[in-house]
Amino acid sequence: MKWELMFSPWANITVSSPEIVLAAAASVTKNIKLASGVTVLSSSEPVKVYEDFSTLDLISDGRAEIFVGRGSFIESFPLYGYSLNDYEELFNEKLELLLKINSEENVSWSGKLRAPMQNQTVYPRAKNGGKLPIWRAVGGTPQSVLSAAKLGMPLVVAIIGGMPIQFKNLIEFYKQEYLKAGHSESEMQIAIHSHTFVSDDKDVIDGYFNNYKSQMDRIGSSRGWAPFTNMQYEGGRSKDGALFIGNTNEVADKIAYMKEIFGITRFISHMDVGDPADDIMKKSIELFGEKVGPQVK
Repeated sequence: MKWELMFSPWANITVSSPEIVLAAAASVTKNIKLASGVTVLSSSEPVKVYEDFSTLDLISDGRAEIFVGRGSFIESFPLYGYSLNDYEELFNEKLELLLKINSEENVSWSGKLRAPMQNQTVYPRAKNGGKLPIWRAVGGTPQSVLSAAKLGMPLVVAIIGGMPIQFKNLIEFYKQEYLKAGHSESEMQIAIHSHTFVSDDKDVIDGYFNNYKSQMDRIGSSRGWAPFTNMQYEGGRSKDGALFIGNTNEVADKIAYMKEIFGITRFISHMDVGDPADDIMKKSIELFGEKVGPQVK
């Protein structure tokens, strides 16, 4: 498993224009990957998505990536004038168009929900022959996983609750269908995305429960969730839970365990849940890069 630092602002939740924030990050970094936490493609324009990320790719010398998905929030649909009745078809059409733009400089395409393109050129072109890494971000729907496998797309599975082992069959299904579709095993990429926070101070970890609970309860209030409890927090932090929250050894061991059970090639940590204090957040990032990373490697 490669150890790569990545900056991925969470689109449509905390950052409405991740490409702009990523461009700012590109100007002050040299090595980290720059990606959308998830680009809700159903309510986005594929041409603009490609243009923005290819521009970012050129600014950052080839460090841009796109994670596309349906997203777990639907506010962007009415905001941009899309009907939820077209939920599935919007995503499928727009993904088809985005992949075509990514592989062809002059694009001819037609669908039902967007005007056709007739031999139209999309500029600027990203580095690496104009091709950006485009990952398929999923939350656990088998049909989404099957689509990613057939297309040969790298897969990101969001695991933010319950027990990760519950996703093992889903990831094995992806591997099976990916190979069945004729794609090369050597090019297969699988990642998981989970809530993460690192501190070697037990009081900080215990106190982070309040940050985490505040965000879970805020989101849950509109979704009918029961209030988040300390028992859920500690259960999530256990070896079999989905929260990568703990000291450097605990987090490193848990990532290695994910590699063991899933065969992942990348682990993506979501590290700002609940808006922790700036100094604590910076320390978590520092520990993740300087201590967790070397242990995992």
